Amino acid sequence: QTPGGWNRFAIEVGDLEALVGTLRAAQVHFRNDVVTGVGGKQIIVDDPSGNPVELFQPTLPEAKLAGRS
Repeated sequence: QTPGGWNRFAIEVGDLEALVGTLRAAQVHFRNDVVTGVGGKQIIVDDPSGNPVELFQPTLPEAKLAGRS
């Protein structure tokens, strides 16, 4: 198995813009810019092994990831 691809898991964050600023300052690699959709904002970051991780900030209560079954 090799890193990469687009399959990923999402982590819900409270302030995406602030976190992206912190990660950019640390020279973390992003696959895209922040995308804003109906339910929230997201960006894809590579972990140290090159695997994608989605950082997601919901803008609607029903878009929250926590508490979903």
